[in-house]
Amino acid sequence: MKIYNYKGKKNICGDRVREARCKLKLTQNDLSAKLQIRGIIIERDSISRIEIGTRFVADYELRELSEILNVSVNWLLGIE
Repeated sequence: MKIYNYKGKKNICGDRVREARCKLKLTQNDLSAKLQIRGIIIERDSISRIEIGTRFVADYELRELSEILNVSVNWLLGIE
């Protein structure tokens, strides 16, 4: 499967994932653990890669991220 880039990144939600995570005072390890409890097996370094835009984010990951971070999927996608 080829992963495409959009404006040089593999996702558009990374900056907002970081913003929401920091607002909740969660570490990348904390976020990784919360995702793993929900069945999304993801390591801390993958959270880092999401935040800097070098990792693709699947739709099911986006949904879980939005619930854990207490924000909407639209907000993570930059849709106000």
